[in-house]
Amino acid sequence: MTDVTGAPVATVDVLNTLFHSEQGGHEQVVLCQDRASGLKAVIALHSTALGPALGGTRFYPYASEQDAVADALNLSRGMSYKNAMAGLDHGGGKAVIIGDPELIKTDELLLAYGRFVASLGGRYVTACDVGTYVADMDVVARECRWTTGRSPENGGAGDSSVLTAFGVFQGMRASAQHLWGDPTLRGRKVGIAGVGKVGHHLVEHLLQDGASVVITDVRDESVLRITDRHPEVTVAADTDALIRAEGLDVYAPCALGGALNDDSVPALTAKVVCGAANNQLSHPGVEKDLADRGILYAPDYVVNAGGVIQVADELHGFDFERCKTKAAKIFDTTLSIFARAKDDGIPPAAAADRIAEQRISEARAR
Repeated sequence: MTDVTGAPVATVDVLNTLFHSEQGGHEQVVLCQDRASGLKAVIALHSTALGPALGGTRFYPYASEQDAVADALNLSRGMSYKNAMAGLDHGGGKAVIIGDPELIKTDELLLAYGRFVASLGGRYVTACDVGTYVADMDVVARECRWTTGRSPENGGAGDSSVLTAFGVFQGMRASAQHLWGDPTLRGRKVGIAGVGKVGHHLVEHLLQDGASVVITDVRDESVLRITDRHPEVTVAADTDALIRAEGLDVYAPCALGGALNDDSVPALTAKVVCGAANNQLSHPGVEKDLADRGILYAPDYVVNAGGVIQVADELHGFDFERCKTKAAKIFDTTLSIFARAKDDGIPPAAAADRIAEQRISEARAR
């Protein structure tokens, strides 16, 4: 199906998003292809007002190229807000590589990708995301010096999921303080959807804090890694069962985005949503639906910023304790967002957006 120009309608929709919608406004979108290696990638730079765009590389088998472009646009916009709220001197960018990483990922493909990132001359700094790992960034770095999330052996900071989980835990503590008057999850029941790179670290924080934990994951091996070590952790059959679990206090989406939608929000039993996944709100308006149900939402790009704090620090000589101190401030930032939301009479997601947009706008005005 095409429009009058002969372009596919789905492509026109993406261009309309880029140039005309409130979700657009991106500075630059690069479509990358290297047929020899099989690389198809999209690099989206939403803003460089605060500094070079910083964001990870997602490697995922998208249903279509249009879906990949749309995801890159959404994720890069989220990174602008995340970096602004984390107090970093970086704008927002994101890259997606199209395909199943278990089938097509090779050094040749990653090197080709690295050359495309390098061609941007430092406007975009890349790192790990879903489907990419520290070892992959080591390969990309062979062609591109604007690569973070590398191994310590190659001058990097290693796995950023440790501090991502720590930051999410701080966001949960702030949510507990705001809602229940005590910054602890002790005695609370927390459900985690997705116990992969970040989720399994989050389980450890919660158990140490005295929470009871229920988990689910599409990968059996991820679940077994948790239950073999912590038999006290219970398992839900799937996410649908998890969000309906009786007595659930906190729901933590830690897999892919879109977890909060028109089907899941009415079914939620939890009073708090605080998780590591990016773009948890499936469409504008979901944040109001949560508020109308009395569910406290800790904005995803605020609480999951621990990882980007780490990779940003890597550019200046990584120091773990320095990064952990910065990530601990997510507790105070989250509380300030809840306070702003109350003062302005708006949902926390809208309050976070206002604060981030103000910082970006002030940077552009300088």
